[in-house]
Amino acid sequence: MHLESVLKALNLKRTTLLEVKGVPLLRSTAENWASMQAFQARPDDLLICTYPKAGTTWIQEIVEMIRHRGDPEKCASAPIYKRIPYIDIFPPKPIPSGIAEADAMPSPRTLKSHFPIQLLPPSFWEKNCKIIYVARNIKDNAVSYFHFHRMNQMIPESGPWDQFLQNFIAGKVAYGSWFDHVCGWWEAKDWCPILYLFYEDIKENPAQEIQKVAQFLGQDLPEPVLNQIVQHTSFESMQANPMVNYSTLPSFILNHTVSPFMRRGIVGDWKEHFTVAQSEQIDDIYAQEMRDSSLTFRMQL
Repeated sequence: MHLESVLKALNLKRTTLLEVKGVPLLRSTAENWASMQAFQARPDDLLICTYPKAGTTWIQEIVEMIRHRGDPEKCASAPIYKRIPYIDIFPPKPIPSGIAEADAMPSPRTLKSHFPIQLLPPSFWEKNCKIIYVARNIKDNAVSYFHFHRMNQMIPESGPWDQFLQNFIAGKVAYGSWFDHVCGWWEAKDWCPILYLFYEDIKENPAQEIQKVAQFLGQDLPEPVLNQIVQHTSFESMQANPMVNYSTLPSFILNHTVSPFMRRGIVGDWKEHFTVAQSEQIDDIYAQEMRDSSLTFRMQL
């Protein structure tokens, strides 16, 4: 039976959230928490972790291109979600979970998660795995997450923008508080092998940031290879590439007519959505929440 027929037969619906240790997660993830925590990382695993909609797919494809020495053909072998398992996800049976897909994959594996640091399966720390974290400024991240809720038919309804923004600020969305997420991972980089990157930096100087990733992975990129990766992972290339733009999933899962998965990919798009009052509100909360952190973000370039 074709996968799309199986999915249709399941009559999939938007899920609800359930808290684990105070963090809202998709219900299926929370209900499978024991197997999630028992997940066995391998010493040569690379974990890509982000708050949702902070450049996850972008950094995944950058890593894939580095590992394949800039060969786009090798990255066209399957959609990104097949090449890099999303370990947090537990679709309805018979679709395999992210854990099952990861377990079946030969080493070295690249894996994806959106967990805040306190929820990461302990084996990642035990095996001292390398982790790449990408953070995006709060305003653009909120806008991107809002549009993702609109088009993703598997997660809770977004509601109107104003309502979504208040839920986002309060951490009442999947994976919880943006503040806790970005700060938790920022602090952890001092005691474990984490490369902490910023969406805005990758946008401003992709070649420089791609070189950072390559060095972190122990690879040396000659200039022609680096240029090929920069070109292949530009927003325009990614948006048009069915292996990364999620157009291979049926529309009753991701409805691209509501909003494309890769929408604008710019820094400062928040200005099109935030009222002056909303911008000032988030600035005040940001100043309060981030007052003790050395972490700084750019809201525009």
